[in-house]
Amino acid sequence: MNHDDSTTVFKIDKPFENERKLSQSVIQVIGLLGMYDAELARILGLQCSDIGELTSGQRCITLNSEAWLQAKLFIETYHLLYDYFDGDSVAMYHWMRANNKYLEGTPHFLIVDEGRLQVIHDYLHRALLNKSGV
Repeated sequence: MNHDDSTTVFKIDKPFENERKLSQSVIQVIGLLGMYDAELARILGLQCSDIGELTSGQRCITLNSEAWLQAKLFIETYHLLYDYFDGDSVAMYHWMRANNKYLEGTPHFLIVDEGRLQVIHDYLHRALLNKSGV
């Protein structure tokens, strides 16, 4: 999936409301971040075919499953990224794909390849607090 400079990003309203909403929301997030279905499968600990079923609406992520917890964390991380960059899609996309000295890697690959979603979430949470002077 390619990221286009004109991509409009947005925060997702009530993404944790129910299984269908969470499933739809996590699919939206990968689109907004320019990620692939296979990458989402790795993040959620699912198979690529599972993501296809989520995308087509044939399946939902089960409430309180490991995939649910990862999807929730992924959406929360996206919202932190959105807030930190004030919704600037180009800055968000660049940050995800640029080497981060503090994190010792590229956030996108740290999340997908190394399973460090919680580390990225916590880093963005602290960065947002520092930015707002808290």
